[in-house]
Amino acid sequence: MKNFAVGPLAVVAFSLFVAGCATKPPPAPPPAAPVAQPAPPPAPSIAPGSAEDLKVNVGDTVHFEYNLYTVLDQDKATLQRQSAWLAKYPNIKVTVEGHADERGTREYNIALGAKRANAVKEYLVSLGVSAARVDTVSYGKERPICAESTEACWAQNRRGVTIIASGANS
Repeated sequence: MKNFAVGPLAVVAFSLFVAGCATKPPPAPPPAAPVAQPAPPPAPSIAPGSAEDLKVNVGDTVHFEYNLYTVLDQDKATLQRQSAWLAKYPNIKVTVEGHADERGTREYNIALGAKRANAVKEYLVSLGVSAARVDTVSYGKERPICAESTEACWAQNRRGVTIIASGANS
């Protein structure tokens, strides 16, 4: 038998042959067209005649100056909207909460909150809302919405808030 010596040139040629026969990976498919995602569910709508309707669409809060209980001119529009809303929903009864800032004694602020709640009630009654549909309560300084001891915070706490007591839609 004869020994065949494989020369370096034969090894290189064989390598090129094998490399040339190797299959190339198929080209990547074009990106798929984006699939339309379903729209997120719509935010739940606000039920007409509900507490959320009063708060969001009408306005449930008016503010007062320091140590005063006179309804401010800029808040009269809110109370006019409340009056119109109450006329639209005659079965609804409301309670007006009177609030004060932290300054002053508890007793003083309870009395001031009561005057503020009554001022809101009287304004609503002057617009045609039956007094029998509006109750009042004073929380004085007991339920602040802002706890900082700053004028901006105190101004937020000097308020009258109209809430639905009964008869609201869900």
